Amino acid sequence: MTLSTGVRRAALALLCLAGPLPLAQAAQAPTVAVAVYRGPAGCDDCSETVRTAIERLDPRYRVDFVGPAERIDITPANLRRYSLYVQPGGGQDIPAALASLGDARSAALRDYVALGGRYLGLCMGAYLADAGNLRLIPDDLDSEVGRPGFPVTTIDDAAVAVRWAGHDDHVFYQDGPYLPSSHAPGVRVLATYANGDIAAARYPFGRGVVALSGPHPEADASWFEQAGIPPEERPRSALFRNLIDATLR
Repeated sequence: MTLSTGVRRAALALLCLAGPLPLAQAAQAPTVAVAVYRGPAGCDDCSETVRTAIERLDPRYRVDFVGPAERIDITPANLRRYSLYVQPGGGQDIPAALASLGDARSAALRDYVALGGRYLGLCMGAYLADAGNLRLIPDDLDSEVGRPGFPVTTIDDAAVAVRWAGHDDHVFYQDGPYLPSSHAPGVRVLATYANGDIAAARYPFGRGVVALSGPHPEADASWFEQAGIPPEERPRSALFRNLIDATLR
């Protein structure tokens, strides 16, 4: 069947009014390569939780595990392939975690960030970034447990109140650090505990970025369930998305 000229023109007008095709159909969005550490410096399932949480944010994210026993090790050449490196939570022994990374991997991480990479440290990953370990920030970090006005007094799992990206919320907490206040250029506070101490922040390092979080915004529902934390003390907003976006920005 042959369409008349008038019908063809009407159909073309409707297509123009409909606007462009959705982005996914018009062109593939660029992939964002993310390296997530997995190894002895991390805790059981922490790396897997981070990977799942990142992949759920956006299909653009492609996540690889990196570490001493992984197919991809932490080397300068390998790290250059990634827009973001994530050091997840771990145990209580920070010196042992640093020793398990070794001098060569530690130096590779520092160089990666200095040359423009992004480092995201969660709980143990934040402790590892301090002045006594990877030296990505100029301060030593200490636990928020026992700080004035902080409700948690043990290393048991808990949910704590935070002010995150301008909104009041709750987040999973496992003996994470507080971050010292700083007036240095480029430092930005991302979240605070209810007592005003800094829970998450973004720092410049060379040409790159270091983002640290004392609590665990990546924690999924199973973490809260296993700790017996009620639904009303779980996050209501996208804390982890905000943290990833702030790190990559």
